[in-house]
Amino acid sequence: NNLKDIYRPSHADYTYFQKYGIRDHRGGGRSSARETIARVVAGAVAKLYLKQAGVSVTAYTSQVGEIKLDNNYKQYDLTTIEDTPVRCPDTEKANEMINLIKEVQYKGDTIGGVVTCVIQGTPVGLGEPVFGKLHAALGSAMLSINAVKGFEYGHGFDVSRRGSEMNDSFFNDNGKISTRTNYSGGIQAGISNGQDIYFRVAFKPVSTILMEQQTVDVHGNDTTIKARGRHDACVLPRAVPIVEAMAAMVILDYYLLAKM
Repeated sequence: NNLKDIYRPSHADYTYFQKYGIRDHRGGGRSSARETIARVVAGAVAKLYLKQAGVSVTAYTSQVGEIKLDNNYKQYDLTTIEDTPVRCPDTEKANEMINLIKEVQYKGDTIGGVVTCVIQGTPVGLGEPVFGKLHAALGSAMLSINAVKGFEYGHGFDVSRRGSEMNDSFFNDNGKISTRTNYSGGIQAGISNGQDIYFRVAFKPVSTILMEQQTVDVHGNDTTIKARGRHDACVLPRAVPIVEAMAAMVILDYYLLAKM
């Protein structure tokens, strides 16, 4: 009960209490990632349905702190993601990530990173041009996940190039219209174009740290707080299946809508 009257920095304590007049100081309540268990279960069902339709959804840890993968997803064997504790397809980088997480954890601190997700086999035509854009739905789903701070698809914030470099030119691939590049990330004008959909989701460092921090109590008095017990130093490995689940549910929703 040492947290009962104290607002934890960067947690939902203050905003929840101001809006609802109540909060669960024992573990965060609705703001806890524990609520994502239902999402993962539903996502597993969605992935089974999509598999029958030839659609696959695969996510992996692509960055922890300053350690990030140098290549895009096509350069990795995505079937090896579960071979490392951090769910990273690059063994060398995975070991670096593990060592960094251990170092941060030893100091009582936490660290954030990025999860990359790839959706393959998506048919052309999923999504709507204005208020039902496919990438908007994916972004909304990802940003609903606890600790998510950013979302980008395709080449996202890589805006330093010219249009002549970034346009995805079409060509006839043995009777099928395809694109020579995929900077668009498989979505154009809010609608899937049949290419791989890929996006990245940024996760903040876990807010609960085993270090003393300045804060205030519910009465506005200055105080300090230092967390105790077992807490994750990095949420990325646990976040991978959540990202997959949310992506699968969005794609299945739009897939079923397209069949109506």
